[in-house]
Amino acid sequence: EGLIEFYDSFKDMFEFFCKNTTIHGTIRLVCSDSNRMKTAFWTLLLLASFGMLYWQFALMFSQYWAYPVVLTMSMHSEPKMFPAITICNLDPYRRFGLVSEHLVQLDQMAEESIAFLYGINTSASLLHMNEKNIHVKDLSSIGNVSRSSFKLSQNFSLLRMPDHNNRSGKKPSSVGFRLCNATGGNCFYKTYSSGMGAILEWYRFHYMNIMSQLPVIINISDHEEQIEDMVYSCQYDGEPCRPSDYVHFHHPVFGSCYTFNSKGTDPFWTATKPGIPYGLSLILRAEQKDHIPLLSTVAGVKVMIHNHNQTPFLEHEGFDIRPGIATTIGIQQDEVNRLGGNYGKCTTNGNDVNVKLLYNNSYTLQACLHSCFQHIMVRKCGCGYYYYPLPPGAEYCDYNKQPAWGHCFYQLYNRLRNHHLNCFDQCPKPCRESVYKVSAGTAKWPSSKSQDWVRQALRHQNGYNSTSNRLDIAKVTIFYQQLNYKSVNESPLLSENLLLSSMGSQWSLWFGSSVLSVVEMFELLIDTLVLSLLFCYQRFRSKKT
Repeated sequence: EGLIEFYDSFKDMFEFFCKNTTIHGTIRLVCSDSNRMKTAFWTLLLLASFGMLYWQFALMFSQYWAYPVVLTMSMHSEPKMFPAITICNLDPYRRFGLVSEHLVQLDQMAEESIAFLYGINTSASLLHMNEKNIHVKDLSSIGNVSRSSFKLSQNFSLLRMPDHNNRSGKKPSSVGFRLCNATGGNCFYKTYSSGMGAILEWYRFHYMNIMSQLPVIINISDHEEQIEDMVYSCQYDGEPCRPSDYVHFHHPVFGSCYTFNSKGTDPFWTATKPGIPYGLSLILRAEQKDHIPLLSTVAGVKVMIHNHNQTPFLEHEGFDIRPGIATTIGIQQDEVNRLGGNYGKCTTNGNDVNVKLLYNNSYTLQACLHSCFQHIMVRKCGCGYYYYPLPPGAEYCDYNKQPAWGHCFYQLYNRLRNHHLNCFDQCPKPCRESVYKVSAGTAKWPSSKSQDWVRQALRHQNGYNSTSNRLDIAKVTIFYQQLNYKSVNESPLLSENLLLSSMGSQWSLWFGSSVLSVVEMFELLIDTLVLSLLFCYQRFRSKKT
């Protein structure tokens, strides 16, 4: 009796609740008991209010469990680290004894294919490398390197594809080459509407097989590669660059590459002022000495601006600098912060991703996709794609050893491009990343009147040695347009506090009450339960007696 109020009947309990509760409108159920119409009206009104209230509650919870986000933008202005800059000379190295002879044979095959398709004699340009008597690098002293028994395959000839849907009477434009599986029973043609695209892909396919002969342990970047061969002048914030400011690597397509400020930890690269004078200024060699014309048709320099400790994927985000041109590139930084968890799929550092990264740098979406594809490639095709790093124990594809790898590779790659592989499901975006917006301007450089003294200055101070051709050098300046940057942050559209606040607002709207009114309703339910048990107990004892 000290804890629970006892009533003689449910009617007494209900009348007590209606007269003393803080919920609005309930007292009209008992004060108007002499008027049944009013009692029925207020009963229906209270029931309708309850229905509307819990309908609103259902909408709120469904929205909350959908975990929507809202984007908020804020501007920050402070000194920050200059981004990493990667430059490549578009001049892949071809002077290795194991592959140089095969590359010359591939150039001859390309010449014959172009002559067959278009009747054009390209020997003067494609085989120009033979006339230059290229110095061949001997690798026999590096590791256990033996003479390669590789032979170029003649089973992937370029062909014109008949166009059965062509009713215009024009010549068919599809060109491609055939790829078959191991048994030869399943074949398809890798075709292109552009003959140039078909020739470049055909050459690239053979090139990967040739380059797979090089041992993986060979560090190509150490073979007679000096930054002075590519960079004639380098200054940042008016100060000359130092040897510790760059790292060197070799790309199989884009050639010799240098990354400036790759780690982003040296205070020398702290940007304190915006503008051209305070950026990175480079004078570069833009002439391809050992150019492979059917591997890359572009002349100039490939540049990419990216985050620190990040592998530069120049084929996806790089841009070209024209020879004989001064290019100024202004950059603006945006920072994106994603919530992750229930609000979206993202990763903080890649440790929670099921794909084992093959790159020794920080996590990026492209690094994860490339690693995922390479793992699938090794598992499905038995060998690895030459342009991506290898997992332990694997080897690069070679059609002398794996004749059907091209058939397997192109089918897998089409599935990846069409999002039919699960790599996009396994590789989330980073929860935090910096995005650099680029704007560029160009001008002729050096001008016809200044090129003589510019060349003389470069020749005496920077080892420049070339003819009077203006198109063999280029100048590029990369700078912050502004030091303030925009931060885009995700935040929950409906947080727990906002959900409770909205529920309280709806409760007040329909009943004009508070949390204490909810407690009163729970008290009513408990009293009803206890009273029901007491009545059942009394009835049970009366039947027993």
